[in-house]
Amino acid sequence: MLILPTDKGFNHPLGSEITPREAYAGRRDMLRLMAGGAAGAALAGWAARDAWAQTARPHKLAALPGAKSNVAGAVVMDKITDYKDASSYNNFYEFGTDKGDPVKNAHTLKISPWTVEIEGLVKKPGKYTLEDLVKLSAQEERVYRLRCVEGWSMVIPWVGYSLSELIKRVEPLGNAKYVEFLTLADPKTMPFVGSAVLDWPYAEGLRMDEAMHPLTLLSFGMYGEVLPNQNGAPVRLVVPWKYGFKSAKSIVKIRFTEKQPATAWNKAARQEYGFYSNVNPNVDHPRWSQATERRIGEDGLFAKKRKTLMFNGYEAQVGQLYAGMDLKANY
Repeated sequence: MLILPTDKGFNHPLGSEITPREAYAGRRDMLRLMAGGAAGAALAGWAARDAWAQTARPHKLAALPGAKSNVAGAVVMDKITDYKDASSYNNFYEFGTDKGDPVKNAHTLKISPWTVEIEGLVKKPGKYTLEDLVKLSAQEERVYRLRCVEGWSMVIPWVGYSLSELIKRVEPLGNAKYVEFLTLADPKTMPFVGSAVLDWPYAEGLRMDEAMHPLTLLSFGMYGEVLPNQNGAPVRLVVPWKYGFKSAKSIVKIRFTEKQPATAWNKAARQEYGFYSNVNPNVDHPRWSQATERRIGEDGLFAKKRKTLMFNGYEAQVGQLYAGMDLKANY
């Protein structure tokens, strides 16, 4: 079944040109958190390892090193996007609809203390502090492609561990078929929460087998440092074979459900943003092609667009999850 074009779809605001990276305020809490206490002890232990990935740190925020990952597909060989671009050209609608808004506005986000609540169909519901989550499993560096549904892409070295490590700890019940992720929605620190752009809080979801896949990352950092606010600090999801909006930022709740959860962009424009939203060059957005992409940082006068890869280049790792599915109907 083809996805029919619609003249009533959501109109994305135009992104600005990539803006210079501003000095980040409001990071002292996170620096103290990652430098001391339980999280600091965990980092000290990791620092003693001898198998580190070698992404150069930008030396902007607290260090968060990650060991080399043995997960198949965890490190792509593409040129890594410059940190300045990756941290200043963002979609994070809680802080504005322009690409340069998050880096300008996200300094208001308070990330300490931070708690993530686990609820729903699990044997062990509860609340996890950021310190709890950071030390739950060894941190790894994963160099993933990031493909936005808008037709641009980046390559980012994330730091975190497979979400499955957390899922196994909370022991989902047999009837838990989906995992829902909720982003913080605090109008006091997130100036665009309450706007008519989306239904708040921002919600995303995965099928259980997608959530359990080893490439699905619970991330606390990028480029060897803790996450900048505008990139989803202090903890976010990264699902590299799906369009970027599926990777929920600044997560405060993870809920296990039997029924497919409603998700933010699917509620905003159902004909344009499906629940699965796998990267697929053969299924166009109703208003633009998905066959090619613009790699951020390769924007010179003669730069050519790249051909978009099926499942963003992770078909060998995740294609079996969708065996027999109609990928046009289940877009």
